[in-house]
Amino acid sequence: MTIEEYIERHIDPEPEYLYRLWRATNIHMLHGRMASGHLQGRLLRMLVHMIRPKNILEIGTFSGYSAICMAEGLEEGGMVYTFEINDEQEDFTRPWIEQSPVADKIRFLIGDAVTEAPKLGVTFDMAFMDGDKRTYREVYEMVLTVLRPGGFILADNTLWDGHVVDVAYSRDAQTQGIETFNDYVRRDDRVERVILPLRDGLTLIRKR
Repeated sequence: MTIEEYIERHIDPEPEYLYRLWRATNIHMLHGRMASGHLQGRLLRMLVHMIRPKNILEIGTFSGYSAICMAEGLEEGGMVYTFEINDEQEDFTRPWIEQSPVADKIRFLIGDAVTEAPKLGVTFDMAFMDGDKRTYREVYEMVLTVLRPGGFILADNTLWDGHVVDVAYSRDAQTQGIETFNDYVRRDDRVERVILPLRDGLTLIRKR
């Protein structure tokens, strides 16, 4: 038994709908492992319960797994606004979101969150960054403008399969984007931050 299998046996079970979405994602989409999955999905739900946000901004919907997990933790009247820049994914993702048990708590938007999210006129309590790693710093700056003081940013993939400490990947554009972001956040006195070595790395950031 692996440590991951052990963990998954000792946490809340993955809901049947999300299990089916996970399988469909890995069968029908390239890079299916990018979906949050059982452990991270239950963590996202738990963090939403803890933070109790009214409005959540997600950058990078992919198949909708993480948006559904966060919506599960929302109180009545809460909303996840999730942006996906790749319109070719809409035909797969939209039905899964709209047929989910929490469809009324998710607004799925196609477009560039950097330019479109501020136009919503919404103040967010929490944001989940999981889009193009090459633009993480730009996305982060946008998120800070729409996030309330005391709000939280969760930035995914910030250890990038360990590539951030592997010189063999030093010229890879996505690795460079993550390294630039991590160094930038480390020096940013507007926030508090901690990196969790969960899956591919998850950075929790609190806006002062």
